[in-house]
Amino acid sequence: MAEITAGMVKELREKTDAPMMECKKALSEAGGDMAKAEEILRVKLGNKASKAAARVAAEGIVAIHIAGDGKLGSIIEVNCETDFVAKNDDFLALAKQLAELVATKNPASVDELSALPLNGSTVEEVRKALIGKIGENMSIRRFERKVAKGALVNYIHGGAKIGTLVDITGGDVVLAKDIAMHIAASKPKALDGSGVSKDLIETERRVAIEKAKEAGKPEAMLEKIAEGSVQKFLKEVALLGQVFVKAEDGKQTIEQLLKSKGAAVNGFTLYVVGEGIEKKVTDFAAEVAEQAAAAKKKQEEAAAE
Repeated sequence: MAEITAGMVKELREKTDAPMMECKKALSEAGGDMAKAEEILRVKLGNKASKAAARVAAEGIVAIHIAGDGKLGSIIEVNCETDFVAKNDDFLALAKQLAELVATKNPASVDELSALPLNGSTVEEVRKALIGKIGENMSIRRFERKVAKGALVNYIHGGAKIGTLVDITGGDVVLAKDIAMHIAASKPKALDGSGVSKDLIETERRVAIEKAKEAGKPEAMLEKIAEGSVQKFLKEVALLGQVFVKAEDGKQTIEQLLKSKGAAVNGFTLYVVGEGIEKKVTDFAAEVAEQAAAAKKKQEEAAAE
């Protein structure tokens, strides 16, 4: 049986807000598997126990470039170690240049982007020089280049921590900006249900079945209940099924809004800085105490000699 450490319990609690003892029980039941333990807590405590996807675990910014005709654009995430550096003018300028390079040069990977010429050198050499100047590591995490069927519109939120790049046909500028803003706020996982990961859907199905069992529902009803839960989930995470954040009636979906304006979303990209990256959290007080203890021990050893 896997050892359940205090660190594992702490990490699960930070992800779910569940009580410590519940986290420890879930980890024990899951044999130390963090994802499985989170799923177990969702069954026991409901959907409020799953907030990991919204947590930002690293610093940096999202930069976006759209060409003059609005048909060609790019979005890129560039990471650094601290929020202080994420606001540095040189760091911001580099991210902006990289977004333009992605759009104009169409590199196939981060390695290809890093090898492209920039400011009389290469992207990689410029990156290393900036690391040397600022004294903090930084990296290019991911990017996407888009050639629009309609026109591209973007929205940057929260000090460039969230960025959306949307391909939309029809409608007007106000509608396009509203859709881009909605995506940043509601964080859909796909345009419609067909684009949602099968793994996510199966997880929702399993959770629904286990919750129904715990509620004492008849075996014959489990699949029907699970299907209802899955369909509800798809409406919540697929853009077209989501309720528009500015809907006056609180009911109008994005699909209904687009139809009323004679518009369509052809696709979108949403980047949240640090999403999915594990970030080491340092306990400063503990670190200082550890260093002080080490120094004291060294002094004692020196005195004993």
